Amino acid sequence: QVQLVESGGGLVQVGGSLRLSCAASGRTFSTYTMGWFRQAPGKEREFVANIRKNADTSYADAAKGRFTISRDNAKNTVYLLMNSLKPEDTAVYYCTASNSAFTYSRSSNAYDHWGQGTQVTVSS
Repeated sequence: QVQLVESGGGLVQVGGSLRLSCAASGRTFSTYTMGWFRQAPGKEREFVANIRKNADTSYADAAKGRFTISRDNAKNTVYLLMNSLKPEDTAVYYCTASNSAFTYSRSSNAYDHWGQGTQVTVSS
């Protein structure tokens, strides 16, 4: 069982930046596809970005050009750097892991392990 612990959320002004981190337990971190989803109040959980074993990445349209996902396999950690934040980025952000090394799916059903989430609030 993989345990995921997010950190780095908080309150930021419009145009600001935050870096989320997700520390994973286990010795096989490098074999997982890692991802970030988010859920705003009253909305469904939505895909933000993922990164596969070979460091290939995918982004939601809302994240392209502003967010960067990366991973450090030596530290069992995945990051989400968020720049130029907007009020509509306000949500709980969840770290997730797929047991498949090459998951391209943007559906939450494709992911096997989830963190507890970290709140990101962008104020105008």
